[in-house]
Amino acid sequence: MRYRSVEEVVGSLLSAARDQNVCRFLQKKFDEGGPEAIELVFPELLENVAQLMMDPFGNYLVQKVLDRCSEEQRLKLMEGVVVNANLVNIALDIHGTRAVQKLVETVKTPDQSSVVIKALEPGVVSLIKDLNGNHVVQRCLQHLGAQECQFIYDAARQHCIDIATHRHGCCVLQRCVDYASEQQRGHLVSRIAQNALVLSQDPFGNYVVQYILDLGDPAAVASVMQQLRGHYSELSTQKFSSNVVEKCLKVKDPHVQEEQEFLVAEVMHSPDLARLLQDPYANYVVQSALGVSSGDLHMQLVDQIRPHLGSLRGTPHGKRILAKLKPRPGPSSGPTAGAPAVDPPPSLPGGGEAPAAPSSPRGAATPPASPPPPQSPVAAEVQ
Repeated sequence: MRYRSVEEVVGSLLSAARDQNVCRFLQKKFDEGGPEAIELVFPELLENVAQLMMDPFGNYLVQKVLDRCSEEQRLKLMEGVVVNANLVNIALDIHGTRAVQKLVETVKTPDQSSVVIKALEPGVVSLIKDLNGNHVVQRCLQHLGAQECQFIYDAARQHCIDIATHRHGCCVLQRCVDYASEQQRGHLVSRIAQNALVLSQDPFGNYVVQYILDLGDPAAVASVMQQLRGHYSELSTQKFSSNVVEKCLKVKDPHVQEEQEFLVAEVMHSPDLARLLQDPYANYVVQSALGVSSGDLHMQLVDQIRPHLGSLRGTPHGKRILAKLKPRPGPSSGPTAGAPAVDPPPSLPGGGEAPAAPSSPRGAATPPASPPPPQSPVAAEVQ
């Protein structure tokens, strides 16, 4: 059926908005007529808003209404969604998530913000871990103030491990760090650091720990490394946690040098050093330790490696360690002839010299793809 005016749609909005062509027609009319045109079908819109938000075409109409309506209409629409439907369930829907993202994006008053927060708060953890819902949470972080998003930070702290070890949750947790106030960031980083040992060994959680290490906050780095103390050898042999250990070594800040020296000492005095040198992951940790250590600590590390040189020459992993060594200059005969030494090593972070580059690309795990940016398609371009 073809319509020539919004008045002709009155009484049949639900079925009309589910038609692609009629939906486009109404969007055009709302662009032209604004709140006055919307008011003609507003009672029907309030009655059927949940169904429209989850409809392949109707969700675009709701987005257009949110863009073009008055502040009073927008508040009524938000209240109508909360009263007549479950906003969390809509946000979890593949089409509904787009409409809820637009709803969050268009919040302009404290009353509107309050309505949305109260509706989303009960299901925030489910939203964070959902393919569609996580985009709604990211929209809140982007468009609502840090204090308005306190309910997200409370959930992130309370359910830190559950969220950080989830494919979508680990990405949302990093965005929480980005958009937090100083106090919120401090509390959240502290909770992540407290759980660093568990998170470092997880396929997704390890990226959250690495993100904290990349913040450049020496207190946060030290907190993480203190949780890992006594476990560095074990962590170095695991695919995910070995990346965290390497990152700990490569942080460039003199305030964490003591922790880094402890890490190197723990690895080189490990009873499993021979196995670490040959391990497909731990050998990279040893390479990094050789690259960033200096002075007596460096020479002690070399001395600990020297008894294992014979076994290193016959394996690919061992050869990577040997590549960090070169013949010591001196007489061509005698007990020290050909003995390994190390290129003048750069200092530990903070010593002014950059760490040596790895001798070969590491087969490290690929970070989980961050969910695409929260979707907010142009309503007028309904497919």
